[in-house]
Amino acid sequence: MAVNNCVKYLLFFFNLLFWISGCIILGVAIYLKVNKDGHSIATEALPGVDLMIAIGVIILVLGFLGCCGAIRENRCMLLLFFISLLIIFILLVAAGIVGAVGESKVQDLLKKHLEDKFVPLSDKSESVKQDLENLQRELKCCGLFKGPADWTKIPDSCRCNATEPDCSSSKLYSTNCYDKSVEWMRNNLEVVLGIAFAIAILLIFGMVMAMMLYCQIGRKDGATTA
Repeated sequence: MAVNNCVKYLLFFFNLLFWISGCIILGVAIYLKVNKDGHSIATEALPGVDLMIAIGVIILVLGFLGCCGAIRENRCMLLLFFISLLIIFILLVAAGIVGAVGESKVQDLLKKHLEDKFVPLSDKSESVKQDLENLQRELKCCGLFKGPADWTKIPDSCRCNATEPDCSSSKLYSTNCYDKSVEWMRNNLEVVLGIAFAIAILLIFGMVMAMMLYCQIGRKDGATTA
């Protein structure tokens, strides 16, 4: 009994694209990691670079397993590929549930971590202060948690025009940068959910193709030995 070449090569090209995407993710993550223009406060608040590196490495390994398993018709590799995708799918669903249910708790833990590391700002290095000033200009906010009170000497990046919505009577931004960052993330939550949904669909597609090929190889081997 011959193996369906359509399924075989479809799974191979799926995993080749999977492997290439892993290379791209890993390359971008490493560039961001070694880039000296990175902001320490943003890195602490959103430690996504290290996560991107881990994801890139995992995708590279899975893409290799899937490609080799498909082209060599290796049931062991295909089974490992299927199990790995299933574990990632379960973790993705679990992360979504935790994110939806425990959002406030996660924010509290993140806030405490940033307070311990960056407050008071007056004791921090000039690079950290400059990072926060850049963040203030971009998000139109002032201070990390307490607004202008976080600064001993209020920088120009905190100052605003009276016509701006978040500008106080003292012509300083009234919203702190942590709250602004959380607001930005919530506004972009639909994009994140869309990406997560697309990844879940790809994982299901990969698992179905891997299991179909796995079963076909098993039937072929059974027919050969019979």
